[in-house]
Amino acid sequence: MPKPSLSPSLSAPTVRLRVPLSKPLRHPRYRRLWLANIVSNLGTWTQTFASAWLIASMSQSATITTLVQTATYIPIFLFALFAGVIADAVDRPKFLFFCNLYMALCACAMAALVITGHASAAPVLALTFALATGTAFVWPAWQASVAGLVEPDELEAAATLNNLSYSVASIVGPALGGILFNWIGPGALFLVNAISFVGLLAVYWAWWQERLPHTTVRHGFTSSMKTGLSTAFGCGRYRRILVNVCSVFFASIAFAALLPLFVRDVLHLDSSAFGTLMGSLGAGAVLAAFFLPSLRVRFDKTTLLSGALLVFGLMLMLMPLTTSLWLLVPLIVCGGMAWSAIVSTMNAAAQSSFPQNLRARTLSIYLFIMAAGYTLGSVVWGRVADSAGVRVAFAVAGLCMVVNAVALATRKADNPI
Repeated sequence: MPKPSLSPSLSAPTVRLRVPLSKPLRHPRYRRLWLANIVSNLGTWTQTFASAWLIASMSQSATITTLVQTATYIPIFLFALFAGVIADAVDRPKFLFFCNLYMALCACAMAALVITGHASAAPVLALTFALATGTAFVWPAWQASVAGLVEPDELEAAATLNNLSYSVASIVGPALGGILFNWIGPGALFLVNAISFVGLLAVYWAWWQERLPHTTVRHGFTSSMKTGLSTAFGCGRYRRILVNVCSVFFASIAFAALLPLFVRDVLHLDSSAFGTLMGSLGAGAVLAAFFLPSLRVRFDKTTLLSGALLVFGLMLMLMPLTTSLWLLVPLIVCGGMAWSAIVSTMNAAAQSSFPQNLRARTLSIYLFIMAAGYTLGSVVWGRVADSAGVRVAFAVAGLCMVVNAVALATRKADNPI
């Protein structure tokens, strides 16, 4: 008997039907999780804004400022593979409950540190690392769980909805932070993040108490990890996804890592401008959520992804050419629309590549590669900004995105994602 393929067939033609954006919300558990996630994402973006601007206010070094992004993503690089194995071996709702409880406590510690006047770059970065460690263990279990809450044909819509909730929060969080940072201080903003976990904790607690049957790994830790690695890297389609993920996130992290420096040193503006520009990316992603279902019917995944990479790369290359907020805001909104297409397309492709019993482990490899690109990129772009300036760093990062777009479009006939 021939061995069944773990990835969708690439040879058979498929008819792409338009899946309404709201369709995944018909599943009660997914709907509750999505709503709680909006609140949690608001806290996350408030904390992201506060920590980035706090470090930028403390240090003139681009390298130190970009270490906020390094501290955010290096735990995912270090722990994602282990987290994927664990997520396939435990009761996921219970696991996610305790991970989110730990993250809430880390956010409380961050708030206490700032409120008591003990904040400096080193402890803020250390607590950012601790909080991100919780994220590293949450993501594989969360992504695998979400993929099991909707139908296979709803995965792309669910990925877009997830990105929509993150994007809505990315508008409100930085905008709120920009207004409140100088009024009530960063400590209160970190406290907002701690409180934002309450909804997720309630959802995971209720899910855990339902005592639903769950699939777990019956093999040893090492054997389980080897199975996940061999399965992921043994699939040619998944290898192509991983290569794209590494190169795309390496270049794209320049926006988040360098934006505080761009606002401070190039625009010579304050935290409210930083919040406005951060929120503009989220606004674009929100708008994209309403266009993407129709675009996915008209274009295949590879064409859509390559076009989005081109738009985001051009945004990075054009940003250094102006200091006008009136021009930067619509430019970044366009980049946010592209970013939504990039993230949701790649996430859906990764989530749909393998069956449920392997999904957390293979997704952890996706997250590991993503974090590797983010971590390396945040260090590289900080060094480039220190040596050649923020404008040059943005331009080079944008050029990398454009090269990715051209390479993907050129290879699409032979290597679709």
